[in-house]
Amino acid sequence: MLQSAAKVLSFASATSVSRGIAAGIRHYCKNTPTKLRVSQALSGAELGSNIKVQGWVRSVRAQKANVFLHVNDGSSLQSLQVVASSELSDPLLTFGSAVEVTGILKKSPHQKQPVELDAKQINVVGECNPSDMALSIFANFLISGAEQMLLDNGFVEINTPIITSNDCEGAGELFQVEPSGPDYADGENFFSVPAYLTVSGQLHLEVVSGAFSKVYTFGPTFRAENSQSRRHLAEFYMVEAEISFTQSLEDLTKVMEDMFRFATEHVLAHCVEDVDLFHKHVTPGHREYLVSFLRITYREAIDILRRSSERFAFPTDWGCDLKTEHEKYLVKHCGNIPVFVTDYPYDLKPFYARDNQDHPERTAAAVDLLVPGVGELCGGSLREERLNLLSARLEEAGLEDVYSWYLDLRRFGSVPHGGFGLGFERYLQCILGVDNIKDVVPFPRFSHSCLL
Repeated sequence: MLQSAAKVLSFASATSVSRGIAAGIRHYCKNTPTKLRVSQALSGAELGSNIKVQGWVRSVRAQKANVFLHVNDGSSLQSLQVVASSELSDPLLTFGSAVEVTGILKKSPHQKQPVELDAKQINVVGECNPSDMALSIFANFLISGAEQMLLDNGFVEINTPIITSNDCEGAGELFQVEPSGPDYADGENFFSVPAYLTVSGQLHLEVVSGAFSKVYTFGPTFRAENSQSRRHLAEFYMVEAEISFTQSLEDLTKVMEDMFRFATEHVLAHCVEDVDLFHKHVTPGHREYLVSFLRITYREAIDILRRSSERFAFPTDWGCDLKTEHEKYLVKHCGNIPVFVTDYPYDLKPFYARDNQDHPERTAAAVDLLVPGVGELCGGSLREERLNLLSARLEEAGLEDVYSWYLDLRRFGSVPHGGFGLGFERYLQCILGVDNIKDVVPFPRFSHSCLL
């Protein structure tokens, strides 16, 4: 009898303990915050819940009783508003601080903010430069905008090779690719021919343009220029396009202008807060209003420069290449709007540029797009499709054997075509008003500098 009572008592005690443990677990789970990304919090799916978000402070506004923060982790263009008691304020809680915020997600009384986080705890865990975040967001939307415009207009993307055996620009500023290791003798060519990092995907696009009338590529290019100027990098990205069945520079300039407009408007439409933030903290007062594009010839550009009272460091005679100082002056003279300069002297352009045969000046059907704050952004031309003229040019330069395959493209059938390349980092410079191209990429590569 006593033994049975003991068993009952033991069972009752165990049950009570189990219930206590279960209650404790429920209490713990209820009070353990659910970790959410900012985009998840903004969806409102966890209203009333205890949550935790991690991100970077985009703005701080302190009042007598409360502190208002906007926190973003990169998962959404919109930031999450955090409302905290002024007691939670911290001297380290500034623009760019990395924070971990715990609190109750509530419906916001403000129409612009669907939800807000009533903070119970804020931990400052570090800091980062928000302008770097903004740059990455800009770059993402510029790329998607440019590619969307091209794809919507019937262009086919081609992945051109990074390792190549040709020098598209003919300037000799190449990085040679050689294997390393004990299995390779000095001077041995891995590919049986000298190989280099590409300076342009244009020649490969010209090959493919025999099958597709509109093609483009987006990828890295490399130039071994021993320059540390504000607009040169040894590694940079380019959007390059090639269009078949065209005999007019206007066809090229229209695609350039349309892509520039579309991508720029795409960024401004999707990154309003980031653009404002960048212009406020990095390039105060900078705005780009792309109302129109202007077109002038090289001859007209030279006349403008020669009539100028400006003292240029480089000559402005016919046949001289336009330098950065000339390009920036022309843009400023024309009202700080993008300017197309066409019909350059034939000898200034690469072997593939089409001869206008307009003696005695003899110009090439080439075009550069000059933009505010940068100078040259795009360069393009109609390609020389006439075999006899192209062969004579290559023979004159001693390149006929090297580019025999290029001549075969004309020898066995070709169509009038043209194309252009746009420097992506310079595009970012123009849109954001950044003076130095090295400040728009996270890991700039230039002469005497290759960190990481």
